[in-house]
Amino acid sequence: MIDKLIQGTAAGGSIRVLAAVTTGVLTEAVRRHETSPTVSAAFGRVLSGTLLLGATFKDLDRLTVRIDAKGPVESIVAETDGSGAVRGYVRNASVELPPSGNGKFNVAGIVGDGTLSVIREAGFEMGLRKDPYVGSVPLVSGEIAEDFAYYLAKSEQIPSAVLLGVLLKNSEPFVAASGGILIQMLPGASEDLISQIETSIQNTPHVTELIAAGAGPEGLLEEALGGLDFDILAESEVAFSCNCSFERAKALVSALGREEVESMLREQGGAVMTCGFCNETYNLDGDDLSAILGELDAER
Repeated sequence: MIDKLIQGTAAGGSIRVLAAVTTGVLTEAVRRHETSPTVSAAFGRVLSGTLLLGATFKDLDRLTVRIDAKGPVESIVAETDGSGAVRGYVRNASVELPPSGNGKFNVAGIVGDGTLSVIREAGFEMGLRKDPYVGSVPLVSGEIAEDFAYYLAKSEQIPSAVLLGVLLKNSEPFVAASGGILIQMLPGASEDLISQIETSIQNTPHVTELIAAGAGPEGLLEEALGGLDFDILAESEVAFSCNCSFERAKALVSALGREEVESMLREQGGAVMTCGFCNETYNLDGDDLSAILGELDAER
């Protein structure tokens, strides 16, 4: 199944609905970062939540979600450009804890207390790039979905239901299912409608149970909305994708300055740059460093 995100409306436009299947996204993230099972569960929820949140904004260059945690994972970061591409990293990818009392991944345990911050960069105004919007809220559970919902209620003033899930297996590829649902109550939503949606969500099977059974984003919304009709306004494929490159790696080395580049060439004969977002490694040999030095001389 191709990873996909859909967005639309229900109940005459008084509800915004989004759903995404991100099994492939998380599979690639786990492969690149070699995350432990519980970190994979937390990471997958953050990646899915970031994709869903990013899709709610029309004018978006980049949206970054950062969880600064007091638990052993320390931090989880995800970034999307609004077109379906997402990337991210975790500070401590290998930490692990025993399952919680209900036998599920102890995501709250590895996250603990902390903050969830959203940095939104979008467009230009009067020829100048707008200042990024930054919103931050304390984590209310560390389970990620509830924390996204709390952020939307407090920082965006939009009552929202957020369902995020990850299902893993013991053999490669380790991710059996990943995805999420975002339902937002817009102005005009009646109390009866809100109660109806709340009841439907409470009775909805787990997101990963539905995805593992073959449900796509449309199927997720059908279950969450309890049969309430909805209109799909847009859909897009989503993927773990990073914009790093060999040229960007060279630019970063060049930015270190002539003295540092000369030191690398003299002492190591080259340089190794690793992208924090995707773990891709770029090897610059002596010729590459000499070329950088030549470019720096030309700029003087």
